[in-house]
Amino acid sequence: MVELSGKVAVVTGGASGIGLALARAFLDEGMKVVIADIEIGALEQAVALLDGGDAVSAERCDVSDPESVQALAIAAVQRFGSVHVLCNNAGVESGGRIEDISPATWRWVLGVNFGGVLNGCTTFLPILRRSGGGHIVNTSSLSGLMGASPAMAPYAVSKGAIITLSETLDAELRAEGSDVRVSVLVPGSVRTRMDEAERNRPSDIPGTVANPLRDEVMAAIRDRRDDAISPEAVASVVVDALHDERLYIVTHPTVTEYVVQAHASPILAEAARLAAHG
Repeated sequence: MVELSGKVAVVTGGASGIGLALARAFLDEGMKVVIADIEIGALEQAVALLDGGDAVSAERCDVSDPESVQALAIAAVQRFGSVHVLCNNAGVESGGRIEDISPATWRWVLGVNFGGVLNGCTTFLPILRRSGGGHIVNTSSLSGLMGASPAMAPYAVSKGAIITLSETLDAELRAEGSDVRVSVLVPGSVRTRMDEAERNRPSDIPGTVANPLRDEVMAAIRDRRDDAISPEAVASVVVDALHDERLYIVTHPTVTEYVVQAHASPILAEAARLAAHG
């Protein structure tokens, strides 16, 4: 079992939701934590809520900007000497019908969700290597496994890309005998503010184009919030996965199994059909 006490974690999107819960869980493990977020006010509130004293540091960071992520890495090392765990958790959501989504909206969502993870991995990997081993946790979503997420295409595409990136990076690191491990967090329904992600939408990015399908999807997400698990429950699963160095971290096993089978079944059926016809 990997020991976390005394180590340093960096959590992006750390001022709320899953990120804030991860920070609190890491503090409970005896770690030092740097929380990063694009919202300064939320960062200040998060630091007060965590009440971790000198074990907590906060940095504003735009994860879609490589220079901003580099500045975060420098600040983390200057504050705590090294980094052992990186949680690429920041994310946004915007959507609508694919034909209605502007190129700028695609760039924003992919830039934060996938670009942020990629920037985090490439920037912090050398630091994790120098620390003598570490762990990267990339936050995806069940949307990344579904294969079809109507009215949420940019979000789902970015989350699917995160899964592939995580699997590939983990395979590369294992092949070289590295002590750095990778996990991909694939949560189901969690009580967060993801449905309010456009609060951080830059002023030059068009807002979501309303349509009945989008309204129906977002209403369903809000209706499931009361039945969703807490961010703290997700953080607990992540901590266990870090101790055991697991690649996949799931929060809803039954739903995950259903989603994977529903996506894979028609692909396997088509492969079987072709094989049967020689």
